[in-house]
Amino acid sequence: MDRQYILHMFTPGKQMSPFDINMAVDAGYQVVVPYCEVAGAQIRGLTQDAIFSRGPKGVKATAIFIGGRDVLLAADMLDTAREAMVPPFQVSVMADPSGSYTTAAALVACVEQQLLRVHGTDLAGKRVLILGGAGTVGRIAGVLVAGLGAQVALGHHRELAIAEEAARATGTRFDCALQGVDTISPAARRAALAGADVVLATAAAGVQVVSAEDRASATRLLVAADVNAVPPEGIAGVGVMDDGKALPEGRAVGIGALAVGNVKYQVEHRLLAAMRGADKPLYLGFREAFAMAREVVAEKSAATA
Repeated sequence: MDRQYILHMFTPGKQMSPFDINMAVDAGYQVVVPYCEVAGAQIRGLTQDAIFSRGPKGVKATAIFIGGRDVLLAADMLDTAREAMVPPFQVSVMADPSGSYTTAAALVACVEQQLLRVHGTDLAGKRVLILGGAGTVGRIAGVLVAGLGAQVALGHHRELAIAEEAARATGTRFDCALQGVDTISPAARRAALAGADVVLATAAAGVQVVSAEDRASATRLLVAADVNAVPPEGIAGVGVMDDGKALPEGRAVGIGALAVGNVKYQVEHRLLAAMRGADKPLYLGFREAFAMAREVVAEKSAATA
């Protein structure tokens, strides 16, 4: 008897993301079951409930997805689920809270590509300013670029203390150097922009974090990337379709939300499909998402060369 592919979807929130449910079905899962308001302490028990009922062969047709909105908690849940496995009863697990792991991976891979294509360089030693950096995508993008040797500053539009705490907590959890920076007033924001080689806009949809006047102060800017697809643009002058389009002043190029989103979609789809087809269990977090995003971006570059 052929086993149906089951994806158990755990979230600490009140509902599982419809986006992720759609993605799971499109990746070939025949049964998709959301579990809401799941506490971290429940992950071990739920995981073991999922692995023991189908036998050592049946577990290959079973996988777990971890959602929510807390990037640190999701990482902890992924670790707990992995530790709960009892060989040979092991299933694949993927974490992508609020789509942040796959979006951040796509964002950084796109920036990396444009730095190389346009400027012949990489992220090592670059100063990266992340506006909306206390949010889900901003934190993980910060971890990824820090891992590539960048100096990373997280900005918050209301309180410096929020940016500093996000940098401290995220840096501690993932063992990297992040700092909070004041970007609240126009003067403070423009001072931060003046020192940035790369600017990432990861604020909430419909929030513009860099005006045209702000952008003009970023005299050393090489790449500006925005994940906001809802008007107004997160970074003035960076359109949602832009994929390496030159900005009006200086040497910088822009990357818009749909360019990033196309890569993000492919990354999530491929990771979900990889779990379904895996002979051995996979454990997929933002680092694995970034490796996949690099593959997607490289394929796109080769196709347009």
